[in-house]
Amino acid sequence: MVVANTTADFFTSLPDKNRILGLDIGTKTIGLALSDVLTTIATPLETIKRTKFTADAARLWQIVDMHQAGGLVIGLPLNMNGDEGPKCQSVRQFARNLLKEKDIPILFHDERLSTVAAERTLLEADVSRQKRAVHIDKMAAAIILQAALNTKPAQPAYPPTS
Repeated sequence: MVVANTTADFFTSLPDKNRILGLDIGTKTIGLALSDVLTTIATPLETIKRTKFTADAARLWQIVDMHQAGGLVIGLPLNMNGDEGPKCQSVRQFARNLLKEKDIPILFHDERLSTVAAERTLLEADVSRQKRAVHIDKMAAAIILQAALNTKPAQPAYPPTS
């Protein structure tokens, strides 16, 4: 599987009843979020402290297998004007390296302001600065994943009859 060109391509390539794992890839951490099996709700999951790609990927694949994730939504850190900079290139390379190890659908989703939104949510919940630092990356991943889930094409209420 290659990286999906459109949201519709991504969602149609997913196996039935599989969750989606959302990733917020940073230089020091990878925030993770998980969807429900109906792919409607994103929930913060955990944060991986980055070391080397092989260790990071091994942990990621362990989580994919444990939660039966059928696809990955990866936050793409676009510049505010929509251009791609070095951070985007790094995230795209990470995804290419993942695809060398395992065949899984991947969708890139704009992550601009996801960390700001996560920070605001945690502040509104009166979470201490120390606890915010622990939760911010997985919250940002949940925001990225939820935004992608919100763009999922509508499914027919009933399967077509033949």
